[in-house]
Amino acid sequence: MALSLQPVRTEDEIGIVARLGAEIWREHYIRIITAEQIEYMLDKFQSERAIADQIGHQGYEYYLMQADGVNAGYLAIKPEDAKLFLSKFYLLKAFRGRGYGSRAIGFLADMCRERGLTAIWLTVNRHNTSSIAVYERNGFRIVRTQVADIGGGYVMDDYVMEKEIPPVEA
Repeated sequence: MALSLQPVRTEDEIGIVARLGAEIWREHYIRIITAEQIEYMLDKFQSERAIADQIGHQGYEYYLMQADGVNAGYLAIKPEDAKLFLSKFYLLKAFRGRGYGSRAIGFLADMCRERGLTAIWLTVNRHNTSSIAVYERNGFRIVRTQVADIGGGYVMDDYVMEKEIPPVEA
């Protein structure tokens, strides 16, 4: 199946991303964090309002991932200090394990080379073993742990992972 990544620009596209986020988070993260924390984080970080603010005022770029034209997931990035921060990277359950994540990481690596960025970095919940395994298979390594207070009495207990991106050979 072909994978395409389309920039998210319109209110309708932001709505699609928010709905995908709600479905993916409620399915995937319930084994890792509480339902209350999921709802808090969806509202704070993945609501239509939050996504529009991230795109319009915080320098984030969102991409809708489509597998043969079907919405399969999304990612959000932000260039920071010669590196690319992969802020969000989510696939619907039906599309996991098919190589789409690896293809999306390849898309990001190509983007880094085009923009002269040297690495991709991300945070991932330390108990999210399936995602950590995908990142490790794609060349990411754990560089440190991080606990971040996100308000509401909640924290994110994460690994920071990084993948170096070698420059294009001449």
